[in-house]
Amino acid sequence: MVSYPTRMGDGHPISMTRDQLMADIIAGSEHAADRGDIPTLDEGECDHLLGLFMNPARVVGVQPGNEIVLSHDIGTLHLTGDQANSGVGIPLSRVQAIQVHERAFAADTMELAHTDYSWKPVKPIIAMEQQELENALLSTIVPLFYGAMPNLGLYYAPDGPLGNPSDLLPKGKIKEALEAQELAVEQAVRDMVYCCGKIAEVGGDGINLDTTGAAGDADFKAALLAIEELKSKHPSTAIQVGMAGEFVLGLHGSLEYNGVRLAGLYPHQQVKLVEQAGGDIFGPVVNTDTGKSMAWNLSRAVTFVKACSEAAAIPIHVNLGMGVGGAPLFETPPIDSVSRATVAMVEIARVDGL
Repeated sequence: MVSYPTRMGDGHPISMTRDQLMADIIAGSEHAADRGDIPTLDEGECDHLLGLFMNPARVVGVQPGNEIVLSHDIGTLHLTGDQANSGVGIPLSRVQAIQVHERAFAADTMELAHTDYSWKPVKPIIAMEQQELENALLSTIVPLFYGAMPNLGLYYAPDGPLGNPSDLLPKGKIKEALEAQELAVEQAVRDMVYCCGKIAEVGGDGINLDTTGAAGDADFKAALLAIEELKSKHPSTAIQVGMAGEFVLGLHGSLEYNGVRLAGLYPHQQVKLVEQAGGDIFGPVVNTDTGKSMAWNLSRAVTFVKACSEAAAIPIHVNLGMGVGGAPLFETPPIDSVSRATVAMVEIARVDGL
């Protein structure tokens, strides 16, 4: 019986028959549909996915005319950062790294970012970041975002002034844990609005609030409130929101935005709140299960993102790579899986960018 080379969710190479591939494609879509209360992929979409996995080419691509734009998180750190942080350790300045992305890699957009990649540590050095961004803007043409994470974890002990909910909850200090998260929201919003306002002042083309929701529903609420305030002050600054996970963790559990409870929201629900806040681009996340095949994982991811694209009124730039969006959970995901995930997201989920 003919088998086709593919991978597990951790990138390990395996082989599967046509029937095995189709069974996993159907199962992955059904899993997403059950979790998110959304439709499964139809027969034609499942066949399209099957064709991608049966394609003998190592790298596949979209049909001409289906090309999309790319945006980035961690930006210049792809080149200058250490290998444990997805970088390659090339000794370049950040402006040089942006120029390489623009002139050698033909990047559609690019991002300046601080090594720590969180708004709280950016605040004390924002004047230096303004200067670096201004230098980059004067020497490049590519649209430049400034990116960082809301990262409410930095506001809790031992890094910040507030009690740590992870320490308080096991001790039964529920009220204190909830209050700490609510105070962290206020502090994070203040820091994000201040920093992003400074970025807008020097002409930054956009803001990337990346890994939003990493610290749960309070993290997501802080991002939404910051977007709301930023858009009222700097309406022309584009704001991209990239999520941290496929559903919002209810570490607080009772927080709401515009009357909608944040805990447990999936991508097609998250995007509606980002729109209401004033966000311009949304980056949904679907997590990869390392114990399942890539056929299962990609079908599941495409099912979630297709529902998100259909619900959205703003562009969707799906997070794809390193264990999200149907790509293996590996620091440098293999191109055979990444290219298939890309085609599926474009031609089935109908995303606007990656």
